[in-house]
Amino acid sequence: MWKTMKQDIDVVFDQDPAARSYFEVILTYAGLHAIWSHRFAHWFWKKKFFFLARFVSQISRFFTGIEIHPGATIGQRCFIDHGMGVVIGETCEIGNNVTLFQGVTLGGTGKEKGKRHPTLEDNTLVATGAKVLGSITIGENSKVGAGSVVLQNVPANSTVVGIPGKVVIQNGVKVPHDLEHHNMPDPVADKFKQMEKEMRSLQEQLEKLRSEKDGD
Repeated sequence: MWKTMKQDIDVVFDQDPAARSYFEVILTYAGLHAIWSHRFAHWFWKKKFFFLARFVSQISRFFTGIEIHPGATIGQRCFIDHGMGVVIGETCEIGNNVTLFQGVTLGGTGKEKGKRHPTLEDNTLVATGAKVLGSITIGENSKVGAGSVVLQNVPANSTVVGIPGKVVIQNGVKVPHDLEHHNMPDPVADKFKQMEKEMRSLQEQLEKLRSEKDGD
């Protein structure tokens, strides 16, 4: 248990440049408190003490603003940055070294039974305000851009942006865990640029035809 708690603290220093001391992190980081509370709630859930599990999770939600269902499975070194408004559903499965930012929802799409929430594999990052919905899988080393809505599986080593989320494969290269959300690809903007380029080409051809007609 102490080893796991030490890992939870260390990942804060790895991911957050604002972290200054162990004392500060232990006492003031709501994401860390939510993870620790979830570990207790999840233990009760596995022992079938469902009421106690939900009670602990709701107390944690009240103090941290982060709602994690006690049935969710969370791996080692999960980092929730800021965290306010984060929601993690009952059948979520989160791997190791996963980073979640504020406003992230890992939710379902309806009243279906069984596995109805996402699976996030190792080394994934879900940026601010993103929604990952349904029983889908976000492959390892992948990123979900800020404000995206993801409804389909994402292959490994990918970046997802937009509504609905569109995948940008990065040649199988591991996506690094940095905070530069603004540098992620924008397929919608790329499409507009392509259309603008084609329109400019058509205008040039039209001007050429007009010149040839005037010359005749």
